[in-house]
Order: sequence, then C-alpha cells, then structure tokens
Amino acid sequence: MAAFIDNTAELGSEEEDDDFDGTGERPPPKTNGANDFADSSEEEDDDDEDALREAGAGFVVDEDEEEEEVQRKKKKSKKRKKSREEDGHLEDDDLDVIGQQKSPEPTSQPKYKRLKRGHKEQPVKARGLDNMFSDDEDLINDDDAGVSGRRPDLNEFADFIEEEQFEDDIDDDHEVGQPGMSIITSGLQAAGLDEGAEEDYRAAFGDGTDYDWALELQEAEAEEAAGENRELQLKDVFEPSQLADRMLTDEDNVIREIDVPERLQLARKPFRDLELTPEAMEERLSDEATWITKLLWPKKPLPPYFEKPFRKAVRKVLEFLNIEDYEVPFIFNHRKDYLIHAPSDAQDDMDNAPPEDARPERLLNQSDLWEVFDLDLKYRAFTEKRNALQKNYDNLRVVHSDVHDTVIEDLIHKVVTIEEIQELQDYLHFRYSAEMGEVRQETNGVQKRANNARSFFEKLRNSKTYSFVHAIGITPDEFARKAEGATRGQFIEDQNLKPEEFAASLAEYPETGAGLLKSARLMYLQELQISPRLRRFMRGSFYQSAIIDCIRTDKGMRTITDDHPYYEFKYLRRQTFLDLHGRPDLFLKMLKAEDEGLLSVQIRMDGYDEFRRKLHNHIVSDNISEVADAWNNLRREMLDLALNKLQTVIATGVKETLRARCEDELASRARENYYNKLDQAPYKPRGAEIGSVPNVITLTHGHGQRNDAILWTYVENDGRVLENNKLVDMRLGNPDRGIPDGKDIEKLVEVVRRRHPDVIGISGFSAETRKLYKDLQEVINQHDLRGPTYEDMDDGTEKSDPLEIIMVNDEVARLYYNSPRAAIEFPKFHPHARYCVALARYLQNPLAEYASLGRDIVSIPFVQNQTLISQDKLLDRLENAMVDMVNLVGINLPDAYDDPYMSKLLPYVCGLGPRKADRLVKAIQANGDEILSRFDLLGISEQDTRQLKAAMGPKVFQNCASFLYLPFDSSEETSDYLDNTRVHPEDYDLARKMVADAMNMDEEDIKAEVDEGGPSAVIRRMIRDEQTDQIHELILEEYASEIEKKLGNRKRATLETIRAELSEPYEEIRQMFALMSSDEIFTMLTGETKESLTEGMIVTVTIKRTFADHIEVKLECGIEGGVSESEFPEGVGGGGQEPRHVYQPHQPVQARIMYLNRKALTAQLSLRADLIRQPVRRDFNRIPGEWDEQQEAADKKAAEREKEVASGRPNRVVNHPLFFSFNSAQAEEYLGSKEPGEVVIRPSSKGFDHLAVTWKISNNSYQHIDVLELDKATEYSLGKQLRVGKTTYTDLDELIVNHVEAMAKKVADIMQDERFLPGTKDDTMLWLANYCKANPNRFMYSFCSMPKFPGYFWLCFQPGDKGEPGAWPVKVIPNAFELDKHVYPDMTALKNGFKLLFGSKNAVGGARPPATNIPRR
Repeated sequence: MAAFIDNTAELGSEEEDDDFDGTGERPPPKTNGANDFADSSEEEDDDDEDALREAGAGFVVDEDEEEEEVQRKKKKSKKRKKSREEDGHLEDDDLDVIGQQKSPEPTSQPKYKRLKRGHKEQPVKARGLDNMFSDDEDLINDDDAGVSGRRPDLNEFADFIEEEQFEDDIDDDHEVGQPGMSIITSGLQAAGLDEGAEEDYRAAFGDGTDYDWALELQEAEAEEAAGENRELQLKDVFEPSQLADRMLTDEDNVIREIDVPERLQLARKPFRDLELTPEAMEERLSDEATWITKLLWPKKPLPPYFEKPFRKAVRKVLEFLNIEDYEVPFIFNHRKDYLIHAPSDAQDDMDNAPPEDARPERLLNQSDLWEVFDLDLKYRAFTEKRNALQKNYDNLRVVHSDVHDTVIEDLIHKVVTIEEIQELQDYLHFRYSAEMGEVRQETNGVQKRANNARSFFEKLRNSKTYSFVHAIGITPDEFARKAEGATRGQFIEDQNLKPEEFAASLAEYPETGAGLLKSARLMYLQELQISPRLRRFMRGSFYQSAIIDCIRTDKGMRTITDDHPYYEFKYLRRQTFLDLHGRPDLFLKMLKAEDEGLLSVQIRMDGYDEFRRKLHNHIVSDNISEVADAWNNLRREMLDLALNKLQTVIATGVKETLRARCEDELASRARENYYNKLDQAPYKPRGAEIGSVPNVITLTHGHGQRNDAILWTYVENDGRVLENNKLVDMRLGNPDRGIPDGKDIEKLVEVVRRRHPDVIGISGFSAETRKLYKDLQEVINQHDLRGPTYEDMDDGTEKSDPLEIIMVNDEVARLYYNSPRAAIEFPKFHPHARYCVALARYLQNPLAEYASLGRDIVSIPFVQNQTLISQDKLLDRLENAMVDMVNLVGINLPDAYDDPYMSKLLPYVCGLGPRKADRLVKAIQANGDEILSRFDLLGISEQDTRQLKAAMGPKVFQNCASFLYLPFDSSEETSDYLDNTRVHPEDYDLARKMVADAMNMDEEDIKAEVDEGGPSAVIRRMIRDEQTDQIHELILEEYASEIEKKLGNRKRATLETIRAELSEPYEEIRQMFALMSSDEIFTMLTGETKESLTEGMIVTVTIKRTFADHIEVKLECGIEGGVSESEFPEGVGGGGQEPRHVYQPHQPVQARIMYLNRKALTAQLSLRADLIRQPVRRDFNRIPGEWDEQQEAADKKAAEREKEVASGRPNRVVNHPLFFSFNSAQAEEYLGSKEPGEVVIRPSSKGFDHLAVTWKISNNSYQHIDVLELDKATEYSLGKQLRVGKTTYTDLDELIVNHVEAMAKKVADIMQDERFLPGTKDDTMLWLANYCKANPNRFMYSFCSMPKFPGYFWLCFQPGDKGEPGAWPVKVIPNAFELDKHVYPDMTALKNGFKLLFGSKNAVGGARPPATNIPRR
C-alpha cells in the first residue's frame, strides 16, 4: 500500500525546499551519495568554502568548549537509561514525612561531593561522516565516549581533573532517575512504620513508578530519533499541524487502510469496538432497537399497528450498521425492502395487524436512517457507561461479597439516559466510598487520595450520627418507592424521644447533641439528593409539568427595547414544552439572550407546592403525638430542602437537554432545506434530454452603480470557460425620438448568435439588476434571439422559442468570486467575471457547486437563526444531505477522479471519505489511469491478467460500488453494461438472469452467449437488439418470492431498481432546476426579508424627483418607491406649497410603507406626519397570562424615573415620533450616524415653555433651535403656538417641514453647488490664491463651511492676483439665504446678489474688477 500513501518525503528542488520552510530558518541542505554529502554544484561549494575561510580569518575555534557544551546537554538524557530499580536515596523531605532520621554524612567528605562518571556499559562509538554535523543529542555518547572522540592534544587533562557536581546537578539526577519501589519500601521499613501507615504513605506519595510511562515514552522517542539508516518520513519534514491539515498523519493512514467506511470509523472513534458473541450481539441489537423505537416512534405519523414492524425495521438497520458496516446510502438504496412494510409480510401481532386493504408503507426514510445512525452512536456511549457501572459494581461485590444493593441491581436495567447512569455512579461512590477505595487498590495496586466530601460522609456513616439517620424510620430509596407507587402501607416508626433529645442521648463527648443532629440532618439530606430513584421520579414529574419563565435582568431592561429582536420573549411567562413545539429557534434565542446577560431563563415545575405537599404524605408517620409531630416536622423540613436543591439540579439538566433537542430540530430543518436545494438537475431548456448540461452565458453589473460595466462569460456544457468580456454602453434607444441603442448591444447580439447559448443567466448585488433583466428581455425581443431548436410533439416540426433569461441564485457565487480558490483558478479574471463563472456552473451543476464550498457551506443561511446551531453539528447535518444526494446521482468515475472540480464529490460517495477518496485516485493513477470494470477497484481483473493495485477493501467496495459508474462502450468487449447502472455487483447475476428470462433464452443459449462474450453477454445482446422493453413483461413478485424462499433475502424493491436501470441506466431522477421565487429574488437583490421589511414600517427614503402630483423616492435597500399626492404631508400640494419647494433631490426623509410589491421591487409610501407618528408595534399571538404586563409597565415607569433623575428635572414627554429625552450632547451623538437633515426634538433647559430642536447640518455640524411655546393648556402640554425667532408655527410638524427641512434644503443646495469647497476657510482662501496666481486677471469666489456657527457659510473671494481677498458670511434661513441683510431665494440669486454687492462696494476708487472677469456662475 505504500504506493498510495505519501509516508516518505521526497527532497525536491532547492526552490521548493526554500518555499516550504515557514519557520524562517534555512532548510537543511539536500544530500546525495552514500555518505549524504551536501548536494550542490562544485562552484557553489568552492564559493562557500572561500567565504567561510574569509569570514573565519582571525578567529580561533575552541573545540573543547563546543564538545563540553554538547556533553552537558547530554547528561539528563543518559541518566534516563539507568535502571529505575537500582539503589538510590530518598529525598530529605520524604524522610521527614515518614519519620526516618537522616543519617549523618561522614566527616571525611566535603560539603560538595566530587563525582566522576564511570564508563557506561554500551561501547564507545565515534561519530562518522554521517553524523559529523548533527545536532541530535542522542547521537552523542556519554562523557567518556565524547572525550575519546576528541583530538588528544586538545584536552589532555580530561581524565585527570574530576568534575565537581553541585546540589543543583544532584537534584537533577534524582528527578531523572526515579527511585524504585524497593528503595521506598526499605526506607519505610527503616522508619519503623506499620503496614497501615505504609499504605497511607503510598496513597499520598505513590511508589515511585507513577510516571514510568512518561519516561519510557521519552526514551522511545530518543531511541527512534537516534535510529540509524531510518527512512525519511513525512513527519520528519512537515509540522504535525500541516500533516493533520493534509490528512497525512499515521492515524489518517490507518483510516485509509482499514476496510471500514471512513465516516463510520470517524463516528465510532470515541468508542470501543464491539467484540461480542453472536448471541450477545443479537441481544444487544434487540435492546437497542427497543431503546431507539421509544425515541422515534412518537414522531412517526403512522397507525399503531405499524409499531412492531417499525421496531423490526429499526433492528434490521442496526444489524446493517453494526455487523455489516453498511452506510446509510447503501441501506437506503440496496436494502430498502427491509424499510418497507408490505401487507404480505408476516405479522408478529395478529391482534393488532394492519387491515387487509392496507397499502405498503415506508417505515423509515433516509432522514430516519441518519437519525438511527446518530442514536446508535449515543447508544454506544450509553452502553459503555452502563457497562462501566456494572463492572464497578461487580468488582465491589468481588472484594466485598456481603454487598447487595437493591438500588443498583434494580435500576441498572431500567436506565435509559447517560444522565441516569451517572446518577447511579454517583450513588455507588457515595454509598460505598470506603469500599470503592479498596476496589481501586485491588484493581490498580494504588489507592488514590479519597475525595474530601466523601471522606466526610464516610466518617458520619461510621459514627453515631448514622444511628440517628436510621432512626428517621425511612430510607430515601424506600421513600422514592412509595412516591412512585411501588410500595404501599409501609409503616414508619417514630422514636420515643424527640429528635433533639434522641440526638443528645447518642452524642458522646466531646460531640454535643445539637452537633450530632446537625450532622445527621446533613447526612440524610445528602442521601435524599443522591438517591437515583428519587431523582428518576422527580425528573419524570418535572418533564410532565415544566414551565419556562423569562426574567429580564437589569441590563436587559435597558437593552431590550420594543424593536429589539429579543422583545418577543422579554416578559414571556409560563411557556410549556408544547408551546415551543415547532419553534426550536425561540428557545435557542432565549438561551442566547441569557448568555448575553439580558435574561434569565428559568425552568421550574408547575404546581411545585402541591407536588411537595403530596410527597410529604409519603415521608411522615401516621402516629399522633407530640414526639411524632417533631419527627414528622424534621422529615418534612429535610425533604423540602432536598427537593429545592433537586429542582435546581434537574432544571439545569432539562435546560441543556432541551437546548440539544432544539439544536437538533433546527439543524434537521436546515438539512431538509439544503437537501431540497441539492435536489435539482441542471437547467434543461425546452426539448433537451433530461440530465443534459446547457451552454450558458451569464451576466452581471455588480451593484449597478453609474458607469459600472456589465461583465459576461460563456461557459461550454463541459465546464470550460471559452469567452468573457465586458459591455459598457448597453442603454436602450428610442426610435421614436431618434435615440440609437448603445453600441455594445450589437456586441452582445453577435456573441449570442455566434455561441448559441441554451440560456442566459443574470444576477447581481442590488435591485438595479431587475432593470438589467428587463433591458435584456427587450434586446432579445427586438433582435429575435432564439433558443435551441426542438421537435414539436404535436406536429413533429422543429421549433425554437425566444432565448430564455433567468435570475440565478448567487449564494454560492458570492462566496466564490472573491475567494482564494477563484483567484487561483482564474487569476486574470475580474472578480465579477469569476462571479459570472460561478453563476454558469450553478446552472450546469448545482450539486457540484455546493460541494465545492467545503466547510464554507455553513455560511449560507438555510433557516432563520441558523447561527444558533453549533457549527460542527450544522456541518454534520449538511454533509449528510450532500452524501445522500451524491449517491442518488452517482459519480462518473473515469471523468471525475482526475478532474479538480468534479473530484470534490468523491469524498461524499458511500463508504468513502477524504482519505479513502485520495487512496482511490492514487490507485487508479497507479493502474495507468485505466478503469475497465468496477471490480478493478478491488485489484481484481476478471477478463485479463493485468496486475492491479487495490483501491479499497471488500467492505468499502460493497458500500460504494453501485454509486461509481463506468460509461458503457459497446465497441469494447470488456465494457459491462451493468457497470453503467445503479445495480450493485452483488445483484449482477440476478440482473443477467432477469434479462435471459425476458428474452426467453434457455440454458444452452445463455452458455453460448457467455462463452463468446463474457458474463454480461446476454445483456449486451439485449442492448444490441434494442429489446429492453421485454424486461417490463416480467412478473417481479414471483421472482421476489422465489429469492426470499431460497436465499432468505428480500429483493422486491431491488428487482424494480434492476428493471428500471436496464431500461434507462443512471436516469436523472432529481427534480427539475428550481427557478427562483419572487420572495427569493427580493431577498437576494435587496438583502431584506419578510420580517425585516414589511408594510407599515417607518423607513428612511431619498428623494429622487418631485412632481406636482407625486414624488419619486428610493429606499436604502435599493427599492424604488412613489408617494402619491394624497400621501403628501399637510401643507404640501393641493393648493399648498409645491413639492419641489419643500423637497430636493437626494434629500433623506422619513416615510411609511403603505404597499410593497416584492416581485416588481417597488413600494408605495406616505409622508403624512400623522401616519409616521403612529408607533410600529409587532403583534404577537399571546395567550392571556403568558405575558407579564405588570412587569412591563413597571419597567417603563422606572425608565421614566431614571431619565428624570439623570436630567435633574421631571421628564417631559411630547407625543411625537422625533421626541427624545436627550440633552444636546446626546442628541448630537444620536444624530451622528444619521443623514444630514435628520431632526431630534428634545426638552429645553430654559424651562417647560421651551423646546429645543436639533438637526444635523453635515458631519459633526449640528444646529440647536430654541422654540418658545405659547398658549399652553398645562405646564407639561405642548403649546398651541410655537415661535422660532419672529416666525410662529401651529405644531411641530409644520415647524419641521417649513423651518428645519426648508433650511436643510438650502444647506443641501449650497453644499452641492459647484462653487462649494470642502475644508476650512484657510484651505479655501489658499485655493483661491493659487487659482488667481495661475489666472492673474480672473476674479474667483467659493463657499465653505463655518463650523463654529452651524447654519452659516463663508463666501470667500479673491479679486485677481493683486486684489485684496475677503470673506462674507452667508446665513441659511428657511427657503432662502441671507447675505449682508439681503435675502436671496436660491443659489443663482445669491451669486448674482454677491456680484452686485461687491461691485457697489468697490465702485469708488476704481477697484471694481472688470465685469468680464467675474465668473458668471
């Protein structure tokens, strides 16, 4: 198999090596020859040596120091090679712990020992040429070996001077060479410790062998690294992360080689292999089928009499998955008979059998099979956990044969969730903590330090405290049994003394009765909480009556406003699980809000108090006395405490379970929608064969801005991009007015007539694409451009229709056109041209386009709130949909295996995956890029003696064979017609027999055909003679019955598949190409959905053009709208002001959507102030009692009070949509992101008879207008007259329209004028001066902003090069400009007025410039 796995690294060119190294270090030199000398040219060697000689001149290399440094690095490595059982010394601290006195050192020895290393047993090895320059530590021997390898004249005193080793070095020795168990044992014995103390010591500190495994691993790695003549492998060259990304690790190679489908291997990776006897496997499968049926059957809308057949089908699927290792697509396509219940099937339950006239029913569909597959994995985790629990219990009974726990033995076979198993584990370790410690010691030989909490309760269990616990009269398990109804009439016996007195009688000095009572309460409370049966009972009750409350936090109260997406559940109360049915995203949004700190999602038991009172009846005694009452009160008190804690614990578990189920439900919906997108064949023009691929021209103009070119591409049906270009002038002419068409229209017509596309696709990023679509339709109609010809079914004549234009879904193209993959594939194309290529590919093969995205597929939204699902779970579900569809369509193996685009589908083939697909491709390439038969993939040549490399094992072949097809070539004798069908090789003989029977051939005829033409000669004859219709005359029921009787296999559906495939091999069975709906086009071009843009919303629009009877506007999303005269604001139109005097082009205004045409991308809007003021409130269908209206009202009042406190005065409220309780700074901050002309009405600091109006002039420029209120009814009401300066208005809307908006219009006029310059006054004066220097006789002027005085502008002028510059202020007033106390209605009048004023002021003294030199504009 080495031919298929790149497990060795080849050294390429120097350029490739340099490119690879991403560490910034120089890669190692290439080697050549037997001794691995540096491989480079002789000239380079000479140059390098000369350069080194020159660079090293004058320097002396101290080889001694170099060798010593290397040996110092080697010290610790060599010490690990010592035996860990040799004699050693305990550390001082350890001796102190065990009580042994440290023996005094001999006085003759100095404080620091002089140590000299002895020679190692391994022979000295000199470093050869291979290792001369190696930095590998393991290539260096110990000190003596290193010394002997040196030149003798460099270190002649090496053996004479002993090295002095200090304490640090000695400590290092101890760390590496761990003392063996015999050393510790001898030390403990010398300390005089008894066996129990010895055991405690080992439990705390170990026996010195705890980390042997780590040291052994280090030694193994060192030995492996030091191996001689070892083949260079990929892991020696590439980083582990790089190998993992390319799936070239050892683990990946194992997955390639194991003959089990790759997806099954990866899914089962966390679990142990099932190594069971056939009988045990049968029992396991039956239990698992029952377990899965309980979970799936409630969701199946089938009659009750199908439940047993359903469980039988589930069991068969589990057998296919676990015994046969079949993947879901194989089961669905080739074992479908076991998924269908037919009336003729044997009935297991005659009392509940289906009616005689019942039709065959599909019990499991493909989505169900994937769910069974997921549940099988969960069951593996469940059984492993349960088996571990059983093993722990069995080990406990082996060590303590007297243990007989009815709780474990009764419940271990009733648990159905991992959560319940974990509770049994917790109970086991709590109830038998000391015994389990002994079990661990017996099993592992080492006892770990016990958990402090369990040690505490174990101490209580072994003290007088537990006598009091027994005196309570009922165990937690007995109480739980009574609550379940399993036992009745159990008598609870009370003590003769009250609890306090009884505790005092049990207490022994120094413990007091109160302390004992407290400990007993704690112990019993813990036993109640840890009781598995009580938890099981309470969890069941909890699920039956659980309700969900959303409690907003302080942060949520301020953050979640009426228009916030979380507002729909801000005050939601008493939601049951049934209320969430069908809305999994709602609960996930609640949890997301909780994660953001805006809400607290509380799950509690409805009627908890009543539930608790009922349980009280099961824990109290029936005795009537003061003593009995005291004991019953104690029991109730402890039960209440336990139930409260249990409710919190169970609620947390229920919340996470509900989260997982909601994520699963939402992911399943995303999978279903994705599957529907995949389930579409290539676009088919009229008359074309089903499954054929069209030739396509696609166009786009991107965002459709002015001067944006239209880019187009032509893609042949084989996927080649043959031509692309751009169109600039595509405007339609008007013959009536003598306006010709744009010159590029003729170019487009010429391309269409030359290339003969089957369809034209169009898409883009804005609503302007709709106009382009209409224009192209007009071009096609005017120039009579036709689509492909086809034969009319009625009269047999050839016809053609106008060339069709369709809007193409661009969700894949948007991810592709700016991606690195697109840049590599089409490096010279404009991004919009790549976008067109992706559109064309989508029309030709939607399946391959989605598959090409890889993990980026999760970026496409398939359901609302898809981001609430974990990415891994979503990707897994989407990949399942892709696997289903790829195997439904099949792969043309000879065409796809070496095609970079189509080969991306191979990993989704049943049985394969990225690794096994890679192995398949390499095997085909190793076999000379030749595939003659499906059996070639097994390395088997049926009809010749070719030596083939196997691409897979038998089990993987069994899974994938029918989904990889080879086109049939009648001219090739080795070509098998069945290899071009969905018929599985296991059914080839059956298909051949069906054909022979259909053609009425006897055995002699069949043998003659087979001897002459091979096994499928009969089928070749049928195809050659065009007798495929005869196959439909066979009675398949008889075939199926005979096969089931003789072989025990159900093949009725398989026979139908064989018959269909013999007639039409690999027929296209996907749905027709799905044209986009109006809503989909609307969302694609505008980015808006039904929820984000709907009728009744208040939106910002931009004025395009004004007319007397209507106004044309444009929404921010690109939709064009209109405002009719009836929707003008008061005072505009109908005898009032003309719209052109109130509104100017490009002016932003607020409007209300009255009607939205999603198909035409148009809207009708209203500018009426009364409609805009109406709040937009979303309607939620709420049942009375599930919305906390009192809390909502209280929060609103609290918010108002906060505003009053913040402003230092009572908060004033004005009923107007533009009114906000802002101060000036807050108003400017709010308007900062708004368009110029936006307005905020706010309270005034001057008192209750004033208002302030702040409006945005331009960026960072705001004007604050003081409004005096007159004729006020009350202090807080709005005045009936509003005065600004000398002008009086009757209401706020009139003030905004006739004052603010009128000034905003004039500001827009002056800032859009050609004489306006951005920048400061100094910048403008400098520009004028430079201009007049270049044009000395010219008089120039310009306008610029006056930031310190919003609403004012500078009119700067320069009267020629020699004239005196100046600047006059211009004030903007409603509907006019004011200059030097003169009022001008528009910019033209203002400019002319300036010229007259300047001329009159400079007429004296002859300073007036010539009129001809003053600009006329």
